[in-house]
Amino acid sequence: MKVGYARVSTEDQNLDLQLQALKKAGCTKLFKEKLSGANRHRPEFQKLLEQLRSGDTVIVWKLDRLARSTKDLLETMELLQEQNVKFQSLSEPWANTTSHAGKMIMTVFAGIAEFERELIRERTSAGQRAARKRGVKFGRPVKLNGEQKQLAQRLLDEGKSVSQVANAFGVHVTTIYRLER
Repeated sequence: MKVGYARVSTEDQNLDLQLQALKKAGCTKLFKEKLSGANRHRPEFQKLLEQLRSGDTVIVWKLDRLARSTKDLLETMELLQEQNVKFQSLSEPWANTTSHAGKMIMTVFAGIAEFERELIRERTSAGQRAARKRGVKFGRPVKLNGEQKQLAQRLLDEGKSVSQVANAFGVHVTTIYRLER
């Protein structure tokens, strides 16, 4: 039996494109998930693994729908192999465990993909460090400057309510509560 697995990372995203491709590939059973791939314990993915039988083929639209790291991918492939289950990615024809060459190529490409993600993380981190050295501030803009914070604190100390102080400065009460720490 061909078993399809479709996943998107958030509730706002749509599974339709993946589901159409999986149906066209002949999947008779589909598992659908709207959950981050970083979470290894996805409920529908676990159900898929539990219901697989020897000779089945798991089909995904893209490899990253199944696993987010080489380690997870290799563990999943090993689990499928132990159950005598094949694997196929519709968007990456090399990701097909029906042949020895396909198994080898998929392992190499998964390693390259993880290496690429690590390089991106490293470059992003280096870019952020360089920006901080240049004085770039990350995060939300500051609502109150130092002088305004002192005045707001003085008003609180004089007995004004948090709501009154927040209204005076045109900020949310949470901003004022943070001053009291």
